[in-house]
Amino acid sequence: MRRLEYFWYTRSPWLILLTPVSLIYRLVVWLRRMVYRSGLLRRHRLPVPVVVVGNITVGGTGKTPLVAWLAGFLQEAGYKPGIVARGYKGKARHWPQQVRPDSDPLMVGDEAVLLAGLSQCPVAAAPRRPQAAQALLEHNHCDLILSDDGLQHYALRRDIEIAVIDGVRRLGNGFCLPAGPLREPAKRLAEVDLVVINGLANQGEYPMTMRATSACDLRDREVVRELVSFRGQSVHGVAAIGHPERFFAVLRQAGLQVEEHAFPDHHAFVETDLDFGDDRPVFMTAKDAVKCRHFSLADAWYVPVTIDMPPEFGTRLLELLDHDKSP
Repeated sequence: MRRLEYFWYTRSPWLILLTPVSLIYRLVVWLRRMVYRSGLLRRHRLPVPVVVVGNITVGGTGKTPLVAWLAGFLQEAGYKPGIVARGYKGKARHWPQQVRPDSDPLMVGDEAVLLAGLSQCPVAAAPRRPQAAQALLEHNHCDLILSDDGLQHYALRRDIEIAVIDGVRRLGNGFCLPAGPLREPAKRLAEVDLVVINGLANQGEYPMTMRATSACDLRDREVVRELVSFRGQSVHGVAAIGHPERFFAVLRQAGLQVEEHAFPDHHAFVETDLDFGDDRPVFMTAKDAVKCRHFSLADAWYVPVTIDMPPEFGTRLLELLDHDKSP
């Protein structure tokens, strides 16, 4: 899969062989959406506003940090948000699951546990988003639902759609799967309410700046060091995220000499995965840390990420929410 991604973003000409399959994929996507729009498949309307954050490409773009930022921003604005997640690769026998910061990520999904810790909001996970949202409303006093990575989950009606795009890779070669990275055609972006770019934005887009300046001890998150304090050291970089190169670049920008260890997104780590046969420090993402926090690793660290959004983004979001509440 990672080799295919490389070709998507280098515009390799041989991918033209996959365009017939991409056309079939686009047709299926269109038919599925039309089935929901026509009412043949039910779309669940909740009694509170629903804000969906997602993307139209395969791979990481920074959706989860943005959801955490939105939760904090909306709380400051007086809302009581709850978050729904898919619980991807979670092995729970029964859904939905109420998720806490200390929940088992193998049962409910790593991103759901990460969001519960980052946002301090109620979080529920289920493969079917309407079930997760209903569980939040039944067990918590939420007046707004944030859906993490739910742009293509049309069973849940939404009031506001936010699409997140990687500022470097953008839309790759512009083709839908499998000839390109698109889950939906590029014109889908014209239908969303807000387009956020993880990096430099064009006109009509909102830039999102990600910052990673510190490292937390995997076994004791109260132990924090400035990332630059490791400058010049040779370290192991571990990432099981959609775009691991971004994480490795962060470590290098801080002056670390990184031996890269990229794992598949949402990889279920075991302790031996991180036994590299030497005593060099191990650095990982916050999403990976929720799966490795109980390992007995010495000199292992995770790097939390914070984001900055322009004030006009928050202003526009609140305007859209106020408009939604108007009769």
